[in-house]
Amino acid sequence: MFGGGLEWLVRRPIAHRGLHDGNRSIAENSLPAARAAIAAGYAIECDVQLSADGTPYIFHDDTLDRLTGRAGAFRETDDTTLGGLALIAGGAAIPPVADFLALVDGAVPVVMELKGISAEADAGYVERLRPALSGYLGELALMSFDPWLIDQLLEAGLSYPVGLTAEGTEPEALRRHQEVVERGCDFVSYNVHHLPNEFVQWVRSERGAPVITWTVRSPADAAQSARYADQITFEGFAPQH
Repeated sequence: MFGGGLEWLVRRPIAHRGLHDGNRSIAENSLPAARAAIAAGYAIECDVQLSADGTPYIFHDDTLDRLTGRAGAFRETDDTTLGGLALIAGGAAIPPVADFLALVDGAVPVVMELKGISAEADAGYVERLRPALSGYLGELALMSFDPWLIDQLLEAGLSYPVGLTAEGTEPEALRRHQEVVERGCDFVSYNVHHLPNEFVQWVRSERGAPVITWTVRSPADAAQSARYADQITFEGFAPQH
């Protein structure tokens, strides 16, 4: 269906930040959430933040407070401190990317979103990530909202597909998205509530590339996604697959 052998990206629903339970007892972006997704047969979406030491971790927020109860910016926190923290929901550690991928070990696809700050602050981001990905043989895709990180990914020559995470319906936003994708992106992840739009239609019909959606939280959202995209990134319910 798609060029570059990307059928695996849309073969099964993608659990948003792993198969967590709304941070009650299984934290998002945790090893327990990854284990739950694997057991249920879902692909996994997860997020990457760099520590003050430049180590990539699986974590969504720019700050620590919501998920750990500790104040502070993630990017300003060193590895020693991060290693001593526990996620409030369930008490698991914040996993380094290398540990997260070692656990998944190709059992299900992983769609990894790189969280950036600015082109200047993120200089060398992908080179910091490269060792954690080295030798990973499972199905893995890398994406970002940030064009400078997409440029780094495309320039790095990694063997994994690269995608744009995006949203918006205004013509100027859609034009900017198209410019980024034309640099060499392999897929797009789009806000389900901003469908349909001409950009997503162009990606699928003209580029022949897959579109996944975020964040699908109900069967109604899933039905909307199915009309205009190829697979869902979901949370809060259990879609069929």
